Amino acid sequence: MKPEQGLTDYREVNFDGLVGPTHNYAGLALGNVASMRHGGLEANPREGALQGLAKMKALMNAGYLQGVLPPQQRPDLGALRTLGFTGSDEQVLARAAGEAPQLLRAVCSAASMWTANAATVTPSRDAPDGRVHFTPANLQSSFHRYLEPATTGRVLAAIFRDPARFAHHPVLPATPAFSDEGAANHTRLAGEHGEAGVHLYVYGRTAFGWGNQENPAPRRFPARQTLEASQAVARQHGLSAAQTVFAQQHPGAIDAGVFHNDVIAVGNGPVLLYHEMAFLDEEGTLEALRERMSTPLIPLRIPREAVSLEDAVGSYLFNSQLLSNADGSMTLVVPGECRENESVWRTLQDHLLAGANPIGEVVVKDVKQSMRNGGGPACLRLRVVLAAEERAALSGRVLLDDALHAELVGWVKRHYRDRLTPEDLADPALARETLTALDELSQLLGIGSVYPFQLEGV
Repeated sequence: MKPEQGLTDYREVNFDGLVGPTHNYAGLALGNVASMRHGGLEANPREGALQGLAKMKALMNAGYLQGVLPPQQRPDLGALRTLGFTGSDEQVLARAAGEAPQLLRAVCSAASMWTANAATVTPSRDAPDGRVHFTPANLQSSFHRYLEPATTGRVLAAIFRDPARFAHHPVLPATPAFSDEGAANHTRLAGEHGEAGVHLYVYGRTAFGWGNQENPAPRRFPARQTLEASQAVARQHGLSAAQTVFAQQHPGAIDAGVFHNDVIAVGNGPVLLYHEMAFLDEEGTLEALRERMSTPLIPLRIPREAVSLEDAVGSYLFNSQLLSNADGSMTLVVPGECRENESVWRTLQDHLLAGANPIGEVVVKDVKQSMRNGGGPACLRLRVVLAAEERAALSGRVLLDDALHAELVGWVKRHYRDRLTPEDLADPALARETLTALDELSQLLGIGSVYPFQLEGV
């Protein structure tokens, strides 16, 4: 298929994941310091979903294009049955709660809200066939997220349906050699969204030759993304060596709780905002980007003296959204924890806003329900650069406007609980409430049948 000519008005759409009705603090993510620290606490799913919608609405009101992705079906009773739990739904839940509570917590996880892990996306501007390319992440490094890719693939295929404009690739083999965490380890850099881009893939380890002198391993927490997975996704999307840079994450950062690159770096346009401990070979990474980019790279380096690794992880400074404005400036959307950290807030004011760079505004958003599980503003969105013609070809009702926002707020208030503990996950009523909510949501969004319970017997 040849590239389509004459595409116009390329803009970035941030597709945020709705926080699911089973949002809870189970402490499932090894290496995610916030998730581990808050495990077992009481969560508020309703507040979490409304906080996410408030962020989406604020960005929409500011002129940014905002999309919505639905949560996964949880609890995943099919997964429990695969693992040997039998009987009615009520019996399966009761047995899992009594015999393997950690498995029950895993199949109830609402982690799909962090759609930065949903997939890796290549815009049509960069793909040789002129289509937008999607590869759902296999997320094989953790069981609770390994359950997501099948539904993610159906959701993406339902929204980006036109085969002339959108290409969907299979999930990589779910093995340690091809461990793929999606766009959380991928950044596209370009002068503007409609210009040719360079794709920075950041990996934590190589599958072969792992732990040798050239590829040192973290000692405390596992490295999730592999080089081999990143290379495979780039091949699926048809990207050439001139369009890609593969950089290893610093193992010291992983051991400090930087489980994804988007916890230590964020890029947009020609700007790369990063901590000095982001990359194992900082200078080599920057040089490779400069060689490939047609627009001069603007690296914004935050040194350890200004923000320690501990403060970077605790505040999620780099897990922020960096957004382009019509006048050429950029806005950085940070979580409220950044304002609460003195060194981070000082760095934002004195180093970024006062510096000679495109970032002209810092906006603070409260996403505490997500933050306590280890996900900031950048985790909550999947970035998809689309031309006007591609936006017009989207299926369903997924681009946020005032009416959709109001309907989603009403949907949340009707169906979500305002408190949930890990012990509540065995409640059969919660499972029934969730299915009712998701069935209504799929109709509200106009995406058809995408959930396992909707496809049974089809």
